[in-house]
Amino acid sequence: MPKASEIKKNAAIVVNDKVLLVKDINKLTPSGRAGASLYRMRLYEVTTGAKVDESFKADEMINLADFSRRQVTFSYIDGDEYVFMDSEDYTPYNLHKDTIADELLFITEETTGLQVLTVDGVAVGIELPASVELVIVETDPSIKGASASARTKPAVLSTGLTVQVPEYISSGEKIKINTSEHKFISRADK
Repeated sequence: MPKASEIKKNAAIVVNDKVLLVKDINKLTPSGRAGASLYRMRLYEVTTGAKVDESFKADEMINLADFSRRQVTFSYIDGDEYVFMDSEDYTPYNLHKDTIADELLFITEETTGLQVLTVDGVAVGIELPASVELVIVETDPSIKGASASARTKPAVLSTGLTVQVPEYISSGEKIKINTSEHKFISRADK
């Protein structure tokens, strides 16, 4: 059993006999009186999708749920459900668009390296690769002779995500995006 300070984002934990998925963690360090650090976690109940906020002391022990990751590819959309196909045994995993709203900004039919998070065989979320390649659909015209300076401009990508890109990048180009920071990395390899 890990301590609260060792829990990472997307971990599945058991609290009050409910399986919860960790979506966000904030560390609070109270000042004075030898206060121990608190970890405030935004959690989602796996079965109902209900949002739960819990706080844990840094050294509090937490139970992990029976949890696994499966390599998948995006297959198709069925109403409000997004269907992902297991890369090994072709098992379909359905996830509601509200459950994976943040991740959808990085997912296209060409996205590779996706993993579905399952608890007791039920899909509860998607884990993105460290970076993805997306096409720019709208940005200001590129500036001839612009160097790789710190000057940037907004660019709208094929999934609707908006990121800041260097001035020399133009519409139609494929670029690499860091999925955790929502930032431009480089032009994609051709």
